[in-house]
Amino acid sequence: MDIMQATAVALGRKIKEKEITAVEAVEASLAAIRSREPQVNSFLAINEEGAIERARRVQREIEAGRLAGPLAGVPVAIKDNLCTRELRTTCASRILVNYIPTYTAEAVKRLEAAGAVVIGKTNMDEFAMGSTTETSAFGVTRNPWNPEHVPGGSSGGSCAAVAAEEVPFALGSDTGGSLRQPCSFCGVTGIKPTYGTVSRYGLIAYGSSLDQVGPIARDVTDCAVILETIAAYDRKDSTSIKREDLVFSQGLSDDVKGLRIGIPRDYLGEGLDPEVKETILEAAKVLGEKGALVEEFDLGLTRYAIPAYYVIACGEASSNLARFDGVKYGYRAEEYQGLHDMYKKSRSKGFGAEVKRRIMLGSFVLSSGYYDAYYLKALKVKALIKQAFDRAFASYDVILGPAAPATAPKLGESLGNPLQMYLGDIYTVSANLAGLPGISLPCGMDSRGLPIGLQLLGDCFQEKTIIRAAYSYEQTRPYRRSPLAAGEAMQVGQAAAGETMQDGPLAERRHL
Repeated sequence: MDIMQATAVALGRKIKEKEITAVEAVEASLAAIRSREPQVNSFLAINEEGAIERARRVQREIEAGRLAGPLAGVPVAIKDNLCTRELRTTCASRILVNYIPTYTAEAVKRLEAAGAVVIGKTNMDEFAMGSTTETSAFGVTRNPWNPEHVPGGSSGGSCAAVAAEEVPFALGSDTGGSLRQPCSFCGVTGIKPTYGTVSRYGLIAYGSSLDQVGPIARDVTDCAVILETIAAYDRKDSTSIKREDLVFSQGLSDDVKGLRIGIPRDYLGEGLDPEVKETILEAAKVLGEKGALVEEFDLGLTRYAIPAYYVIACGEASSNLARFDGVKYGYRAEEYQGLHDMYKKSRSKGFGAEVKRRIMLGSFVLSSGYYDAYYLKALKVKALIKQAFDRAFASYDVILGPAAPATAPKLGESLGNPLQMYLGDIYTVSANLAGLPGISLPCGMDSRGLPIGLQLLGDCFQEKTIIRAAYSYEQTRPYRRSPLAAGEAMQVGQAAAGETMQDGPLAERRHL
């Protein structure tokens, strides 16, 4: 089997058993990136020389017996809103075009301590604001299943890189479904943990009360093991939670007998694509046949989730992004007259249209005279949504539904209608408002050959329960490779023969 077809855990096992070396694994990943990036455009920065040197060091540690974890020597891609020391971090925005952090995000540090090798930084919607990875200042990422379609967002680069088998796993972030929705579109698996489980230190903030870092991989086992690695209390993050139950791999059990699964009727109504609905209900039937108790119920408040989420998220974004002013770091306009003119020109040219839209909306709802009418009301709705989930979890262990109302749209279809793009998050934002854990995994294909994602939500701190349900379902469906990974996709761009990352189109993404 080709090295890049292996899951992260399987690849780590091969390295540990001396079937291959960490250097060979990294070189295979770099070769896959070199071959597939002209079609998919997953990466914004590729740390070629640094990754190979790091792999050599990790291999020596493995041979000396000092690194024995399941991810030692395994290549990983990092979403470009997680800071990486001495490796460019841009949030896919012109305003941070040449920003190189002096520190590394805690989640990334924990992966490196476990022996994982960072290959590079992945494309995303600018400052994680978007659902298609089309708002990036550095070009769109394409879906490995069909290059004419989006990979979802904002973690579209990470999900596409895993689906295209450029890397075995990646890190993403989830503010309102930014990890689960692109996993659904790209046919891969991802977990958004309970808020506070993974440190946000070094994650460039969008909505501080909503953001959470999570793993993206090809199967549930990988996601559970990766989450174990990055989850820990961090005193550098004031929202970090001390937990004792972080051995998430204990949930990898093919047994759902007696598990109570609820399907909100609200999730099956108007706006849900018929093919998606049919596939999701078929997945529920499979779990029922394996012994789970499955029934529909009324969750309530679903229609209020989107407006409440965007008021809160945009309000927090307007505050968080105020620091990008052209003074301390990042882009500064070349010509200006006075301080205020510098602010205006730097931010006008540095931010893209979607980021500006959300900053202005956030500034409006936080302004005098409107705070009570919008932001405070949204916070009250957030509390009511949490109460609705509390009632639901009194009766059910897992809530099952779609990760998105439809499969991946074509490139360009969403940007012209921002409201429709926002409504695409209807099944995912509630988990962020309530701080709940959620997992997205493939459950079928539509008639166009695009993946459909199943979402499972659990109560706070019940990651093992959703992992158990997801793992059990996964045993009934073999993993499907994307056409691009299988070498069947039509090329959108054509790399020159023998091209390396030092020359040609990939050169600008190579970190120097």
